[in-house]
Amino acid sequence: MSASAGRKARVEQAMRDILSEMIARDVKDPRVKAAGLVSVSKVECNPDLSVANVYISIYGATDAVADKAVVGLQGAAGFLRGPVGRALHLAHPPELRFHRDIGPEMSQKLADIIREDREKAAAAGRGDREDDTTTTDREPTRVLDDEPTKDLHPAALASEDEP
Repeated sequence: MSASAGRKARVEQAMRDILSEMIARDVKDPRVKAAGLVSVSKVECNPDLSVANVYISIYGATDAVADKAVVGLQGAAGFLRGPVGRALHLAHPPELRFHRDIGPEMSQKLADIIREDREKAAAAGRGDREDDTTTTDREPTRVLDDEPTKDLHPAALASEDEP
């Protein structure tokens, strides 16, 4: 028995909201508390809602501390499963599997690299050039000749050949 796509999306969103609140309020594991800001970035359920993959973003923590926090959340999965099922009125709450989502962290690292590169370019006198091609919001342009284009219609070409 599989859930409809709309129901699945609603359950995933509600589960994300409930888990975010419960992790901040109810999880007392020192590994999770030591990680700092823990956020549920995404929840993906399989079609029959028996398994929920929960993606966690951890800000301001080293990789080792973040990995320990994920292990702590995996240990708390059974504790979280019951209240999540009751809050969503599910007869069979899904098994919770926690994963670390490094997307936001990677985005921040890339933004830092770009910022540092711009600072280095500005220090070397190469910053803020007009011919900078890194922006993609400009329309492509062509340089046109001063002479207007001729009509390439066969009738127009034939009239040009006549004296």
